[in-house]
Amino acid sequence: MADLNLAYLLFVLPLALLVFLYFIVRPRPVRIPIKNRHVFITGGSSGIGLALAHRAASEGARVSILARSHDKLEDAKHAIRLATGVDVATFAADVRDADAVRRAAEEAGPIDVLVVNQGVFVPEELEKQGLDEVKFMVDVNLIGSFNMIKAALPEMKNREGRGPGSIALMSSQAGQVGIYGYTAYSASKFGLRGLAESLQHELIAEDIHISLIFPPDTNTPGFIEESKKRPPLTRIITGSSGEMKAEEVAKKALDGIKCGSFIIPCNFEGLLLSIATAGLSPQRSFPMAFVEVLTAGLIRVAALCFQWNWYGSIEKYYAQKQQ
Repeated sequence: MADLNLAYLLFVLPLALLVFLYFIVRPRPVRIPIKNRHVFITGGSSGIGLALAHRAASEGARVSILARSHDKLEDAKHAIRLATGVDVATFAADVRDADAVRRAAEEAGPIDVLVVNQGVFVPEELEKQGLDEVKFMVDVNLIGSFNMIKAALPEMKNREGRGPGSIALMSSQAGQVGIYGYTAYSASKFGLRGLAESLQHELIAEDIHISLIFPPDTNTPGFIEESKKRPPLTRIITGSSGEMKAEEVAKKALDGIKCGSFIIPCNFEGLLLSIATAGLSPQRSFPMAFVEVLTAGLIRVAALCFQWNWYGSIEKYYAQKQQ
């Protein structure tokens, strides 16, 4: 009898859970092709955006990139042509300017895969940070995303016969967990999650699929400059996290977009964060839903251990500072 009970617990219940999840996970799985489709990338002149443009062009996509600087766009266009033999279209516009972004989207033509990748980061404690810097991050990271999506949506919804579409939003692991010194930045990136979850409800009937990408610290020119300004405590707390190369993040991001994944982590730490923060987010993969259900409790314990370590670091830092 004991053996039968053990077999029931080890095999029957997990199998029943898998079957149950197979029928209830929503949205359903989808494949989003890249070859011969129009991929439009904001923040495409450097860093992760440029790496994404390289990869999409090498996979046969028609690529458009948008950024503020004409010169950086030309440099990016030249670099992509040398690497892939593909000419990309370039558009100079500030995502904070809704009219400029709308004109760029109209000129670019119907978009199949939109990657909203632009982002700015100024690390500092909120008390010390000027409201102009807070507004700058919110305007670029969050409002700029609204501007770009609204500009692209009309033509994306009218792309009959062109297969499933995708809108991917570049968030950050700081959009999954708040970190000392990231108050304004995290607020702008956390906002993308609400945007993504609600937008997926609105667009699923249009066969447009939303992805939310959570890269860790990524070795880009902008990140190197930003890191120099980090408060000491921020460096202590984030010191255990590894960095990734822009090309590595781009590969993870594009692979996730092609699978229609709603949440796209970029490393193992990001996978754990994604499970810990899954909440009410959509999940297309029933095996991944199975992992989330089984491991959520254990990962919550790990999360509490991280918080214990972080708050211990804060207490130690301020105790030493007072001495």
